Amino acid sequence: MISVLPFPSLLAWLRGVSAGVRAAGRGTPETPPAINELYHSRRLSMVRLAVLMVDDLSTAEDIVQDVFTALYRRHGADLRGVTDPNAYLITGVTNAARSALRRRRTARAYLPPPPENVPAAEDEALLGVGDREMLGALRGLTARQRQVLVLRYWSELSEEEIADTLRVSRGTVKSTAHRALSILRARMGDR
Repeated sequence: MISVLPFPSLLAWLRGVSAGVRAAGRGTPETPPAINELYHSRRLSMVRLAVLMVDDLSTAEDIVQDVFTALYRRHGADLRGVTDPNAYLITGVTNAARSALRRRRTARAYLPPPPENVPAAEDEALLGVGDREMLGALRGLTARQRQVLVLRYWSELSEEEIADTLRVSRGTVKSTAHRALSILRARMGDR
C-alpha cells in the first residue's frame, strides 16, 4: 500500500530528490553543464545591460556572446575557477561595451579626405597643351593665391574689390598676387 504524504512534505521531498539528481548528475549527458545554466539564466539581463550602455541591440548581443565565449574558453564548461560568475559577466560586459563605444567614437571622428576635383573628360579634350600646363601650375598654388588671381584676371576686380570680397587688406591682395605670379613664372618658364 502506498502511503500518502501531505502536500508540503511532498513538495519538499521532490525538491530534495531533484536537487540530489542534479548534483549527482553534473557532467552526465542528461544534465547541462554550469555554463549552460548561467547562459540561460543571465543572458537576457546581460543583453539589457549592454543595450543600456551601447544603445544598439545587435552590438549588445554580440558583446554578451563574446563575454560568454571568453568565460567558456578561460574556465571551461564547469566554471570551477570562477568564484562569482555574475560579477565576471557584469565586468566583462561593461568593459566590452566601453571598448565598443571607444571604437564607435573613433570611427565617427574620422573624416575622409575630400575628393579631388577632376575635370570632365570633354573639358580636358578641348584644352590645348598650354592651357593644361597652366591649369596644372594653378593647382600647385595655395587656395588664397588662386582666389586672388582668378578674381583679378578672370573676374577683373580691382585690388580693393578683391580685398573686400576675401576680407583681407589691400596689401595682402598685392603681396599674394605678386607671390602667385612669381611661382607661375618659375613653373611655366618661357612658355
